[in-house]
Amino acid sequence: MVRQLQSQTSTKVIYPDSDGQPMADNTVKFRWIVIIKENLELLFADDPNVFIAGDLLWYPVEGDNTIRKAPDVMVVFGRPKIDRGSYQQWLENNLAPQVVFEILSPSNRLTEMAQKLEFYDRYGVEEYYLYDPEKVDLSVWLRQRDRLSTISSPAGWTSPRLGIRFELTADELEIFTPTGERFLSYVQLAQLRKQAEQRAEQAESRIRKLEARLRELGVDPER
Repeated sequence: MVRQLQSQTSTKVIYPDSDGQPMADNTVKFRWIVIIKENLELLFADDPNVFIAGDLLWYPVEGDNTIRKAPDVMVVFGRPKIDRGSYQQWLENNLAPQVVFEILSPSNRLTEMAQKLEFYDRYGVEEYYLYDPEKVDLSVWLRQRDRLSTISSPAGWTSPRLGIRFELTADELEIFTPTGERFLSYVQLAQLRKQAEQRAEQAESRIRKLEARLRELGVDPER
């Protein structure tokens, strides 16, 4: 009898860095993604083990590249701030993103958002925030008893993980840091920095003028 040997070959699974979908399909959504992501980067700038990303594919299960989502913004406590093509959880001490944000746009369908909620619930997200800029509506889910549960009153809500506070006005969502500073756009932050630099220059000019006046009066300002 002839015995036929079958060679077993292992196929390497490829985890693409892109799902082919755009980061945002309108300027409002893109602006909110940038505001949340960049302000969180500032908030945790001094902590090397808080990883924050926007529109990065998250693969929670090794060996299956079809199980994936790309949250608009995600935060992972306990992982370093290094560049990644995707977030492959088994390579990250098996830590799932603890906090995710989604910004709703007109193209999002109800079934799509329901699937995202189910995904985040199944794979261990602790806090899930869904903001609809058009309706100025914020939905919040918090993990309780091993499942994501809806928070009934999101206005005034403070994130247990991030420490940031959410307020809803008639016009838009406002987010505040633990010390009370409002999340600002890149332009607003740049304007504040420019104003601070101008005030510093003005203060330095006044000091130089005062020192010159003291020298005229025979007083050494260095003493």
